[in-house]
Amino acid sequence: MPARLVPELDVTHLDVSLRFYCQQCGFDIAYSRPEESFACLRRGEIELMLQSAAGPGRRFRAAPLERPFGRGVNLQIEIDDAAALHRRLVHEGASLVIDLEERWYETGEGASGNLQFVVADPDGYLLRFFTDLGRR
Repeated sequence: MPARLVPELDVTHLDVSLRFYCQQCGFDIAYSRPEESFACLRRGEIELMLQSAAGPGRRFRAAPLERPFGRGVNLQIEIDDAAALHRRLVHEGASLVIDLEERWYETGEGASGNLQFVVADPDGYLLRFFTDLGRR
C-alpha cells in the first residue's frame, strides 16, 4: 500500500540534498523526474519527495521560501536503529540539533518512549529520527 502521507520538500540544490538523504540517511531514489528537478525517496515504508525550489515544475507555497526551510515543522521518522544512524551522521559531520536521547512522552494512556535525535538537512529541514522504546 502506498504511503498515506508523503511530504514534498523544496530544496536549494537537489544534488546536495540527494547526497544527504541517500548517502548519509539511508534513503533510496524510488523514482525521479530530472526534467522537473524532482525525486521521490524511500527508506523502508517512509516516502519523501524533493524538488529543486528554483527548477521547473509546479510549486505549492503559501509564502516566499526563506532559509531555514520548514520552520516550525520537524518530520518524525521511525527507523529500526536510531543509534546506528546517529553514529553514522556524527561520523559524516551532519548538523545535529538534538543529540541522541531517550525521551518519554505522556500519551494519556501512559508514556511512549523514543530513542531519538534531530538533524538538520542541508536546507534546515528538521528530521527527528527515532526508534520506538515501547510504553510504560
